[in-house]
Amino acid sequence: MKINVEELLPKMTDFLKSEAKTDTVIGKQFQLGEFNCVPVIRLGMGFGSGGGEGNAPQQGHGEGMGLGGGIGIEPIGFLVSRGAEISFISTRAKGGLSSAFEKAPELLDKFLEQQKMKKEEAVEV
Repeated sequence: MKINVEELLPKMTDFLKSEAKTDTVIGKQFQLGEFNCVPVIRLGMGFGSGGGEGNAPQQGHGEGMGLGGGIGIEPIGFLVSRGAEISFISTRAKGGLSSAFEKAPELLDKFLEQQKMKKEEAVEV
């Protein structure tokens, strides 16, 4: 079985290029109150190949080949704009969006506790 790497490699790179379009990498803009938000995503891709053939007096002729490729996509943040102001909010930084998500359970507990206390006060009055 003969595989022509010179033909296969351009097909593989064309496929990866078509998957790495701006729409795929950046994402679609959305509105959050008065803010315009655009997700930003890191895209990584790689591929490799190897092959060989040989002749051995007792075993005869042999050949083999392998190809592989992969794509990794990771959200890294948001471009946020309001009027003329533009900023980047990272999903990785402790002070960014990840910080808010980390504190969400704690804030929710405090909110629920306050609601419970308000109900108890209303029943006592």
